[in-house]
Amino acid sequence: MIHINLLPDEYRKRTRMPVKRMAAIAGIVALNASLLAFLGQLHFAVTSEVEGILDGHQVNMDGLKPQVAYHDALATEIELFSSREQTLSDITKNRVLWTRKMDELIDVVNAGNDVDHFVWFDDATARIQQARRGRSSKNFGSFEANGHSGSDKWDRMANFLDDVVDRDLTTFIDDFDTLNRPQGRKNDTDKDLIPAVNWVFPLKLTLRSPDERLALREKEEKSK
Repeated sequence: MIHINLLPDEYRKRTRMPVKRMAAIAGIVALNASLLAFLGQLHFAVTSEVEGILDGHQVNMDGLKPQVAYHDALATEIELFSSREQTLSDITKNRVLWTRKMDELIDVVNAGNDVDHFVWFDDATARIQQARRGRSSKNFGSFEANGHSGSDKWDRMANFLDDVVDRDLTTFIDDFDTLNRPQGRKNDTDKDLIPAVNWVFPLKLTLRSPDERLALREKEEKSK
């Protein structure tokens, strides 16, 4: 059945929203408001906590910056010191005490006592070959001298060369790797000279590597 209300608007009953719907809407609004309030509080609380942590880290960083700068300065100084130490080590490793070598050679010369050999020298030349960076070389230096054997006998010169490499007699040969083969030339007899006859011969020795020379020096120092 269809009902038609013919009363004017002012006499009609106004329709009201159901209470349940109003309660539901109010509940949703309250829930949203609570959620927004919670999210806002959470945001500000987290922001405040993060800012506090950030400030703490910033304080720590400000305190560490001088230490980091000091550490960097020490690292630079250590690197410079290591470079100097390496340079000094290379110099020490490559050095040869030539005055000591000459004294040892003189001792060998004097050891002949004019019996086994009678030798003197015109000159002596010592060279150290500096290794170039990035290049390997077997030539580490040399010692050369022009000698005379004051006898007409060939074996006197050979005796001297044997004494040069005799480690029981001298340590002269320790820094050297090889010695040239015996060779020489007999000068013409000159009765105005003493001795009247002599042999001219070269003395040529090649140096050991710096590592070998350093190892021998360290071994010698430990044995003392």
